This record gives sequence, C-alpha cells and structure tokens, in this order.
Amino acid sequence: MTPKYTGIIPPMITPLMERDTLDCEGLERLIERMIDGGVAGIFALGTTGEAPSLSYRLRREVIEETCRIVDGRIPVLVGITDTSLVESAHLARHAADSGVEAVVTSAPFYFPAGQPELREYIEQLLPELPLPLMLYNMPPLIKTSFSGDLVTWAMEQDSIIGLKDSSGDLVYFRKMQRLAEERRPDWSLLVGPEELLAETVLLGGHGGVNGGANLHPRLYVDLYEAAAAGDIEKSRELSCQVLALSQSLYTVGQHGSAIIKGIKCALSILGLCDDFMAAPFHRFHESERRLIRDHLDTLKIPA
Repeated sequence: MTPKYTGIIPPMITPLMERDTLDCEGLERLIERMIDGGVAGIFALGTTGEAPSLSYRLRREVIEETCRIVDGRIPVLVGITDTSLVESAHLARHAADSGVEAVVTSAPFYFPAGQPELREYIEQLLPELPLPLMLYNMPPLIKTSFSGDLVTWAMEQDSIIGLKDSSGDLVYFRKMQRLAEERRPDWSLLVGPEELLAETVLLGGHGGVNGGANLHPRLYVDLYEAAAAGDIEKSRELSCQVLALSQSLYTVGQHGSAIIKGIKCALSILGLCDDFMAAPFHRFHESERRLIRDHLDTLKIPA
C-alpha cells in the first residue's frame, strides 16, 4: 500500500484582476508553468489561494477554470474549509462535478473547536462528501490542531486519505508519520512550510504543498526528488536555494500577508498573472515591488 499523493502539489495562488474577477489568462499561464515544472498535482483554494476571502461564486469559477485548464493531466485538489459545514459540502459537490480528485479541509475557523467537537464536525461532514478528504493542519491561522487521537480516528475512516501539516512543528510531523506507518501506510503526509521540505521527506514524508512552487516549480520538484532518493548533499544544496527564496521574497512586507503578496508580486513581475489581492489586503507598493524585482534578479528565477 503506497500513498496516493506524493511529490510537490503547489497551493496555487488565485490570480485576480479585480475584487471578484478571476485573471483567467494569468491562471492558465500559471498552471502551465507548474505542470511544465513537473508538479504532481495542484491544490486550489488553500491559504495561499486566499480562499476564505473569495466569494462562493468566485471559488466555483476557480474550480471550473482550473479543471478545464488542467484537463486531467495531473490531479486537482480543492480546499473546502469554511465556517459552515453546509457550504463546505456544497463546494465539495461542485468540485466533484468539475473533475476534482479530492478535497481538503482544516478545522472550521472563527469559533475555536475542542477536539471532541472537531471530530464530530468531521464525522458529520464525511457523509456529505462525494470525494476523498485530506485533513489540513493549520494551527497558526485556525488556532486549533488535529490531535494525535483525532488523527488516529481519522486513519480508521477509509475516505480520509492523508494530512497536510502546516504547523511548522517537526515533532508533530514525526508523530503523525509514526501513526501513518503503523495504521495507514496508504496515507499521504505532506508538509506546508517549504523550509522543512527536505527534512520531512528525508525522514519519510511524502512531499510538499509549498507556495514557492508557484514561482519556481522545478526547484521544489528537484528538491523533493533528491530527498526522496536519499541524496543528502543535493538536498542540502537545493534546500539552501529554497531558503534563499523564502527569506528574500516572503519578508518584504510588514504583515502576515507578506508571503502571499511576495509570491503574487513576483509572478506579476515575471509576466505570469496580475497581483491584485483579495480584501482586506492590497498589492505591494512600488517601493516594495522594486525590492521583489531585485530579489528575483539575485535568485535568477526563470521567467
């Protein structure tokens, strides 16, 4: 039994032209860039995709257009995280109708759920889903984590197929890895923070959902493949390049939105898509844009 999803599955940004207008041409250029870079799938409507800030209409359009452009070449996964179980289920059904392979959810946000409540929420959601489910552990934003007991229960549910961990806690990741080895060897265990990609794959993780792969997919694919092959020297070299990218492009802004702004700004400078941000955020000002351009020149990211 092997995990269904391995490799690099970028959390795709959502190219926007206006508040509720998708940059469809930019979306196509972005998707083709990632496919050409060798990614194993695309994760739409995640954190990097600004999903909670998008209208339900626009989320459906993103799903439809992504599936149309991908046209079955690689798997498409879609985030359905919401404050409403009913809306999550509605989006999952639309995703299934559009050709999506699996859906992804974190804990519902705003109201902090206790672990028994979170388990009940997933129990109620599962029968409503027409697609397999991957859990998304995102405590920095959701303010709660999927506990070991809850993950143990989740591994007993055939329709739950894995976990994306964005906690940045390597001890937590190792504990989840041990559980998967013991209970669900077919589970996919993916890491969010790209700075931990090499370490987690060398330790037996299955890949990454890394924002920088929007920009430089081949770098992240090469790093994953080196780590999966146990090539420590090459993994170290490529991991340093990933760290240089994140330290350069994700630290230009002053607020928590800096990572998404940095990725979008860089993509727009490379001529791939618009860098309009969903409210309450806004694109970088010209002074910040100049810094991003300078960093791109130093990093030598191909256009």
